[in-house]
Amino acid sequence: MIDSAAAGLATGLTLIVAIGAQNAFVLRQGLAREHVGPVVAVCAISDLVLIFAGVSGIGTVVEQAPVVVDVVRWLGVAFLTWYGVRTLLAVRHAAGLAANGGQRLSRRSAVGRAFALTWLNPHVYLDTVLLLGSIANTHGPDGRWWFAVGAGAASLLWFSGLGFGARLLSPLLARPRAWQVLDVLIGLTMLAIAVSLARG
Repeated sequence: MIDSAAAGLATGLTLIVAIGAQNAFVLRQGLAREHVGPVVAVCAISDLVLIFAGVSGIGTVVEQAPVVVDVVRWLGVAFLTWYGVRTLLAVRHAAGLAANGGQRLSRRSAVGRAFALTWLNPHVYLDTVLLLGSIANTHGPDGRWWFAVGAGAASLLWFSGLGFGARLLSPLLARPRAWQVLDVLIGLTMLAIAVSLARG
């Protein structure tokens, strides 16, 4: 039981810690101290739903319906390209880069972007649903659910730490120039992921 949960925790952290569009967005919201709770909640709850879906056998459906993954992939390419270009264009306006008082997202917009960055990413279906689901099922009928609990705990810990812990870096990013650099890195990351998805 404990071994399965620990394996789920380790596997979940291994898959989730990689730099990606979702993590970059959570980090930016955390640094800006803007709607952090709702954004973290959307990412963590979405991960929990996907993990338990994979463990319950939905991964088999994903594996046998590649057209669904392809549709999600191209939607993800379009969204990430739009988001990356928009972020890079915002770099020109220094007033919108300050952590306080600059261009702010509404709660609905922040939650919508977090939702899109999670559910329009085909890797989430391949990694979280298919891969985690497959690994979980090697732990037996009971152990697989403890594995899912461990993987779910990894998501909660990671997104909470990334979102709420980011404020510790805010003194380093108090200057507009620092936000400018951060936005360039985030914009380029989004575009790089979009290109990677487009190339399959």
